[in-house]
Amino acid sequence: MSKIAYLQCTTGIAGDMFLGALVSAGVPLGYLEKSLESLNIIQEYKLQEETVTRNGLGATKIHVHLTSHSHHHHRHLADIEHIINQSNLAPQIKANSLAIFRQLAIAEAKVHNTTIDKVHFHEVGAVDAIVDIVGTCIGLDYLGIEKLYCSSLPTGGGTVKVAHGILPVPVPAVLELLRSRKIPIYSNGIEKELVTPTGAAIVATLTESFGQPPKMSLEKIGNGAGSQDLSLPNILRLWIGEMELSNLEEVAVLETQIDDCNPQILAYVLEELLNIGAKDVFTQPVMMKKSRLGVLLTVICDLDKINICENLIFRETTTLGIRRQIQQRSILEREMTTIKSKYGDIRLKIAKKQGKVVNIHPEYKDCATIARQLDIPINRIQWEVVREFYEKQT
Repeated sequence: MSKIAYLQCTTGIAGDMFLGALVSAGVPLGYLEKSLESLNIIQEYKLQEETVTRNGLGATKIHVHLTSHSHHHHRHLADIEHIINQSNLAPQIKANSLAIFRQLAIAEAKVHNTTIDKVHFHEVGAVDAIVDIVGTCIGLDYLGIEKLYCSSLPTGGGTVKVAHGILPVPVPAVLELLRSRKIPIYSNGIEKELVTPTGAAIVATLTESFGQPPKMSLEKIGNGAGSQDLSLPNILRLWIGEMELSNLEEVAVLETQIDDCNPQILAYVLEELLNIGAKDVFTQPVMMKKSRLGVLLTVICDLDKINICENLIFRETTTLGIRRQIQQRSILEREMTTIKSKYGDIRLKIAKKQGKVVNIHPEYKDCATIARQLDIPINRIQWEVVREFYEKQT
């Protein structure tokens, strides 16, 4: 089972709303405060938790009160990266926080026609953004969330006053973040700023996919309150539950027949396809039109490898077209271990289903090396390794 979370953003998302939802779902405010202390900016803000109602529904509001020490800090990306890197936060919390800020900086730089190293974070409030973003990553880690999913986002409307003057809603940085991840959007009829740059950056960086809730068994619900009073309850709902891990995965199957290509070229192509990440590559002899002998080249790859594999085939072979299919394949859990056999150390590939060993296979290269060194049949080494493995299991 995998612990996942789903954000229902009926009235949008902001960083403080996400923090409120996490605290509502069980992250102690004291834990957040203690963890954030290692950023060494504690003198610049105070956190406050408040239970509020929005259109009759209860929710948690997190206030980030800025102190006088924070008024002169308009930080650049490098400054924020230094703050995060020098902390003693867990590596994954650091990595997620840095990735979110970089996404935000890229969007701000693009819309303001500058570079990411020159972006000032005054648009989102440097201290507010640090607390909201890093605090969100801390909270997700505390709850053990492995994957985050999110609903479509409402666009909002009207205008908002920012450091650069009055801007249309969504503000340009938010619109760029929505575009960068192709996040589905819609209008809920509310002419207010509903999605902030911080909120957009968090979901654009951390979310697996957007749309309807994934199949899950629901365990907790966290309600984070927004600051505005709206016609709909201004609440970000965080659904937390477990999703059963599937042994099915989607793969692409690419095929093309070739009858006028040097076999040496095809051997090279097979090697290169594996080098760039294809899961499997093979050829079969086929009889083509006009009774010409040819080969059927088949490539199995992840969906994100389709273009790179097709480009290689077009570049290196004489084919004029490639067929593609998206298929599901059932896979076993796999792990590698090393067994200390009487012949020496040999790696072993172990396949499991629901935690139980289904089959094992000694690594060919290890067995072949030893067979040559000791001048004994390779099948004897493979048989001995398998026997020793099962003896240790009993």
